[in-house]
Amino acid sequence: MNKASPRLARRGGLWLILAPAVLSVIAHLLTGDRYGFHRDELATLDDARHLAWGYVAYPPVTPFFGWLSLHLFGTSLVGFRFFASLADASAILLTGLIARELGAGRIAQLLAACATLPITLALGTLMQYVSFDFLAWVLVAYFILRLRRSGDARWWLAVGAAIGFGMMSKYSMPFLIAGIGVGFFTSDLRHQIKSKWLWLGVALALLIFLPNFLWQWRHQFISLEFLRYIHARDVRIGRTKDFLPDQLELTLLALPLAFLGLYFYFFNQRGRFFRILGWMFLVPLLLFLLGRGRGYYLAPAYPMLYAGGATFGEMLLQNSGRGWRVAVTALAFTGLLATAVMLGAMFLPIAEVNTHWWHRMVAINGDLVEEIGWQELAKNVAQIRDALPPADRARVQILCGNYGEAGAINLYGPQYGLPPAISPVNSFWLRGYGDPPPEVLIVLGASAKRLEGRFDSCELVGHITNREGVANEETTDHPDIFLCRHPRTPWSIIWPKIRSFG
Repeated sequence: MNKASPRLARRGGLWLILAPAVLSVIAHLLTGDRYGFHRDELATLDDARHLAWGYVAYPPVTPFFGWLSLHLFGTSLVGFRFFASLADASAILLTGLIARELGAGRIAQLLAACATLPITLALGTLMQYVSFDFLAWVLVAYFILRLRRSGDARWWLAVGAAIGFGMMSKYSMPFLIAGIGVGFFTSDLRHQIKSKWLWLGVALALLIFLPNFLWQWRHQFISLEFLRYIHARDVRIGRTKDFLPDQLELTLLALPLAFLGLYFYFFNQRGRFFRILGWMFLVPLLLFLLGRGRGYYLAPAYPMLYAGGATFGEMLLQNSGRGWRVAVTALAFTGLLATAVMLGAMFLPIAEVNTHWWHRMVAINGDLVEEIGWQELAKNVAQIRDALPPADRARVQILCGNYGEAGAINLYGPQYGLPPAISPVNSFWLRGYGDPPPEVLIVLGASAKRLEGRFDSCELVGHITNREGVANEETTDHPDIFLCRHPRTPWSIIWPKIRSFG
């Protein structure tokens, strides 16, 4: 065999594991414009118009890519979601590369990549920080593996850069860092504690994160308050009680591969050399379980298990007959394909609204109903504004009780001449209530009881509906629209008191 052959084999393997990544992007491009923006996306889109080093609900990476998509694609729904799907596709490719670094052959590399495909089909349907967090975890795992295999301490720079990117994407990265720490001190990597490259990597991670830290400092670490509130709410309403069962929903028929990967890293002679990857899964699992995190928080830790599982599975079949290898491999790919189909059918926006399929999807993925009716909401508010006397119409403001309403007014309102929304939620609160202070308000997302006594007058002037008749938070929890005049307390006193998180 000549010297070019191994390089040719590696190149061929790369194209093979690129296939599921490309398939993921194509699936999102073909289906991404079926319904509308999700309420979380509306908040991200509005934040993207106000670039900063920090936001109440998340670090700056996701709004930055939202800003980039706005400049490249306008307010296209598919375009807005493109970078999230690209991040997930990159994670698929990296999973295959992790398997290759572990010594897996082409088919095992493809198996590992395909195992990551189903969860990325679900994550990439929305433009949210979870996709960039997912990519960051897989990037860190890949660079840690390169460091472990090569013994070259300079890889700590890449690890530090990936950790910095993760910290600028979502504040869950410390859980992965804890896993790295346990793996580091329980392996011979601990001998690199005095390496300048390790500390340069730490410095690089801190340097990348520094702008957000300074933003938090200037805003009294408001995101910590946000995270405490959201966690307490999730525990209170039961969103964290099914953490372990949620892992079954995340993995489905890929779960055996994950178990193989865990066994590989902790008990196989060859895999124990890479045990740090096992700790990078196990420590976050325990921390999220003890801390009562939501089930999907652990999703980005599975690709490293899939890569180890595919590698170990190939080793187990190495001495088997060809027929047995083909049968087991075919069964594994069939299971992963079935998992991709199941998750794709439940998360990709494929079904027509209010069909039987739609209702099955909504029963599993309740986020879908929050993509319906936002354009109608803006149009309805514009009709209410147009019915006002000229004096009120010229000075009316729109007060929104949640970020979905505020984002919708700011996105769709300009075509009706509506003013920018004001809202006490998340980063909208930081932007204030405007100058001059509002005197006449169309109020969304509030109840008559909540508004009682706050204004000289409040009257019910409309209801939030959507033409599909879909029941969602807007139409069921707070469907009333009010017209309120003359707040009884100055806004400078009201505003600090009504700050809220969501």
